[in-house]
Amino acid sequence: MKNVLKDIPYTDSQMGKRQLVDETHLLVMQVALQPGQQVPPHNANSNVHLLIIEGQVIVTLDGNDTTAAKGALLPIAIETPMSIRNDSRENASFLIFKSPNPSEISP
Repeated sequence: MKNVLKDIPYTDSQMGKRQLVDETHLLVMQVALQPGQQVPPHNANSNVHLLIIEGQVIVTLDGNDTTAAKGALLPIAIETPMSIRNDSRENASFLIFKSPNPSEISP
């Protein structure tokens, strides 16, 4: 059993992350952003759901910004251009649920 509210993977130099589940049809990761940190722009490599568990972040999906605070669950379709940043003064952490696991998707 893993507790996602303990030992959140914050780092000073860049976004922190850890893998929680890696199964055939599901990948779950935790990302931690200190103020000013971000997840670089990329395209979603699977169908994704983000669950904010601490703080708030700005999620940019296909050029549109959305503020997501603790408790928010955001669905993101595969191949959607996206980035995530912490513009607040507080730490932020969220879970990333990917289904299917990107390792199961043919290039």
